[in-house]
Amino acid sequence: MQTLDLNGPIGVFDSGYGGLTILRGIRRLLPQYDYIYLGDNARAPYGNRSFDIVYRFTLEAVNELFARGCPLVILACNTASAKALRSIQQRDLPEIDPTRRVLGVIRPTVEVLGKLSSGGHIGVFATPGTIASESYNIEIAKLYPHFTTTGQACPMWVPLVENEEAAGPGADYFVQKYITSLLQADPQIDTVVLGCTHYPLILDKIRQYMPPHIGIVEQGNIVASSLADYLQRHPEMESRLTRGGAVEYLTTENPEKFNHLARMFMNCDVSASRL
Repeated sequence: MQTLDLNGPIGVFDSGYGGLTILRGIRRLLPQYDYIYLGDNARAPYGNRSFDIVYRFTLEAVNELFARGCPLVILACNTASAKALRSIQQRDLPEIDPTRRVLGVIRPTVEVLGKLSSGGHIGVFATPGTIASESYNIEIAKLYPHFTTTGQACPMWVPLVENEEAAGPGADYFVQKYITSLLQADPQIDTVVLGCTHYPLILDKIRQYMPPHIGIVEQGNIVASSLADYLQRHPEMESRLTRGGAVEYLTTENPEKFNHLARMFMNCDVSASRL
C-alpha cells in the first residue's frame, strides 16, 4: 500500500489527446485546483486494444499519477473507462490506497440522458473498443431500463482529428457515413452521445449532417459538473486537493508533437514533459 499524500493535484488520464477536451471543461468550471494531465500517446490509440491491455496500461497510468501525489484521478478516456475503471476501483484501489479515488466519464454522461431524451432512443458514437464493451448500453439499462441504446463504431474519426483533417472532405464522408448508419439502425433516435473525447473537435461536421431535432451530448461540461458535485459531496477528498490553478502536462511520446496537437484541443499553448 502506498504512503498517503495528504495534498496533491487532480490527475487526468487519457490514451492520447482526447482527454484534453475533458480537462478543458473541468478547468473552465474548477480553475482553482492544480492538475496533472497524462497522455499515453506512445501507445495510443486504445480503441482497438483488448480489455487486458487497456486495463494494464490504464493501471500503469493511475499508479504514475498516484506516485506524483494525485489523490483523485479522472479517466478522461471512454475506452479506459469502459475496459479498466471497474477493475481498478474494485480490485486494485483497496490494495494501492483505499483513500484515493478513480472516476470515469461514462457514468456521468449516462446520468444526464434522462433529462435530455424525450423518446428514450439513444445513439452512441464511440471507438470500436467502447462499442464492443457495451458499457454505454449496460449503464443506460441500469438507470433507464425502458431506453433503447444503439451504438455506432467510428474508427476513422480519431485519425481524422489527429491528422488535422477534420475540416477536409474525408471528414465529410466519414461523418455522414456513420450518422447514416446509426439512424438506419434506429430511425427513432432523439439523442446521440459523443462517446469519445476527440469527437467535439468535429462537432461542426456532426451538426451539419445530423437531423436538427436530434440532441448531441458532449462530455466535457457534463464531466466537469459531475466532478464539482462529487467534490461537494465528498469534502474529505476536496480538502486534499491543492489550489494553485496550475497544470502539468505529461506525454509518453514526443513533447513537441504533443504540444502542437494539444493546442488544437486546449485553444492555448501547452508545454509538456516526456514521461
